[in-house]
Amino acid sequence: MLSPRKVKHRKWHKGVLKGKASAKTELTFGKYGLKAQGNCWLSARQIEAARRAMTRFIQRGGKIWIRVFPDKPVTQKGEQSTMGSGKGPVDHYVVVVKPGMILFEMDGVIPDKAREAMRLAAHKLPVKTVFISK
Repeated sequence: MLSPRKVKHRKWHKGVLKGKASAKTELTFGKYGLKAQGNCWLSARQIEAARRAMTRFIQRGGKIWIRVFPDKPVTQKGEQSTMGSGKGPVDHYVVVVKPGMILFEMDGVIPDKAREAMRLAAHKLPVKTVFISK
C-alpha cells in the first residue's frame, strides 16, 4: 500500500473539504482518465483496490498511472479511551480529493476496455467519478 517514507509533521489538522481542484485537472500521461466529481478522503486501501480492479480487467495489457498519493496522516484514538488525553497515533494516510481531480490514467487499450476498467475501479471509490478521454 502507498504511504510516505517521511512527513514534515507527524500529525495534521483535519482541514476543510471545499472548493475545486486546481492541480491534476488535465490528462497528462494517458488517453483515458477517471475524474472525481465530488470531495472525499481517499485512503491507500481504496486506491489499491481500484488499481487491482483495473489491472485484472485489462489483463496487464495497457499502462496505468495513479495520479494521487496518500500523504495526509489520519489519527485515531483507541476504542475504550476517554475524552481528552491528547490526539491518538497515526492510523493511516489519505489523499484529499476535490472535484475535477484526475485520479487514474490509462493508455494502450481500446476505448471500450478502458471504460469498463475505469467503471470497475469507480465502484471501489467513495466519490462519484466520470470517464474522460483525449
